[in-house]
Amino acid sequence: MANYVLTTCSTVDLEWEHLEKRNIDYFSFSYYLDSQEYKDDLGKSLSYDDFYKKMTDGVETKTAQPSLEDLKTFFRPYLEQGLDVFNLMLSSGLSGTYNTAQIVVKELSEEFPDRKIYIVDSLGASSGMGLFLDKIADLRDNGYTIDELRAWTEENRLKVHHWFFSTDLTFFVKGGRVSRVAGWFGTILKICPLLNVDNMGRLVPREKIRGKANVIKQIVKKMEENAENGLNYSGKCYISHSACYEDALAVKKLIEEKFKSLDGEVEIHSIGTTIGSHTGPGTVALFFFGKERIN
Repeated sequence: MANYVLTTCSTVDLEWEHLEKRNIDYFSFSYYLDSQEYKDDLGKSLSYDDFYKKMTDGVETKTAQPSLEDLKTFFRPYLEQGLDVFNLMLSSGLSGTYNTAQIVVKELSEEFPDRKIYIVDSLGASSGMGLFLDKIADLRDNGYTIDELRAWTEENRLKVHHWFFSTDLTFFVKGGRVSRVAGWFGTILKICPLLNVDNMGRLVPREKIRGKANVIKQIVKKMEENAENGLNYSGKCYISHSACYEDALAVKKLIEEKFKSLDGEVEIHSIGTTIGSHTGPGTVALFFFGKERIN
């Protein structure tokens, strides 16, 4: 049995039952609906359906990163129990939480000099981080030491591909990622932006595709081009979505038709409240292992 604990944060976008079954703990980001604060607790306190309905109804959303004290409170009990800590963190290209955590590590290391605290920047997000975390948990269960786990994670994190598309530009406009004029024309022309996470862990627009059917085909094509062994890919594949399950299901069906050697069915998860506060409804994301991301 490992003498360390495997942890992550709520932006991993897996069900809390999934993490509990795999013996993985997590700390929560916070989000606000108008002025009311909630914990991003993977749907326990507010269902994802209710969350996205509130967004659609015009409730204002914003998010908040955990504070220094929040992170200390989360990590300290494990250190007090004599356990080392491994944490897979949301990409530093999307959040400042990784940098905050480095300050926490410095302070807790002084308090617990005999303990190891490893915070690894996933350079990823959502269920892509979740897909990577599941592989990390497999390695832990197979006897990897915490040092071996950190080395493997840092060496392989850029092999996890994250591709996203959105069929609703409303919240891209609200967040300033798309201008109002471009958003208006995009909506009229049914433009669906296709984005991915680059090698610095940033979300980058790649293509503007007209029509939902076309963008679904294109996101699956990206998997054909980038997956390990192409159409012979034999790893796991995850999808996450924000209140557009039918679109996620269409991507799943197309992938399972094309990739006959997958490790199990394609798993569909929900985009959680932290990331969903920025994407809004209508986003589908696809995750798989492939060749190293270089840009």
